[in-house]
Amino acid sequence: MSTDRGFTRQTLGWRAWLDTVPLDAASPEQTAVLESSHPQAKTSDYYRLLVHEAAILRQRSGAFNSIMYAPGGLSRAERELASTVVSRVNGCVYCASVHAQRFEQLAKRDDVIQQIFADPETAGTTARERAIVRYAIDLTLQPDALGAASLDPLRHAGFDDAQILDLSHAIAIFAWANRLMLSLGEPVFPD
Repeated sequence: MSTDRGFTRQTLGWRAWLDTVPLDAASPEQTAVLESSHPQAKTSDYYRLLVHEAAILRQRSGAFNSIMYAPGGLSRAERELASTVVSRVNGCVYCASVHAQRFEQLAKRDDVIQQIFADPETAGTTARERAIVRYAIDLTLQPDALGAASLDPLRHAGFDDAQILDLSHAIAIFAWANRLMLSLGEPVFPD
């Protein structure tokens, strides 16, 4: 684990820079949205900030949960791998730590995560992982430069159309998640 304030697999907190909704002041709608969003939403500054706009958080959580946890298509570990890459490229230390941990839990290894944190441009232990990493970097940094040929490396690595769509969704949702995390608060490192 990193001992500095950079990318890490440690469990981090996140502190909002704007007021959060106190649980004892939450409306019934806000409480219901928190309960359906994430198991720890009621204790999370992130969710208690976003619940100021309960309807938006409901839609955001529905989209996020559908993209990251849907059965079939891309594996859960590969979705977490892509999310970690996007978060690393975007500089979102909090999201990178959360999704690195999830990848490691699902894949039962951390070698590729160490590579992503060191240098995402060279990360990947298999052709399939390298294709995920490259596509995640390209879609994150230069989405306007992608074309039909940009999908060829994914197909050559064995991805079918449904998996490519799942991968694109995972990368895109993290463009959104990272922007919110980076613009509305900061990671909190353990003492």
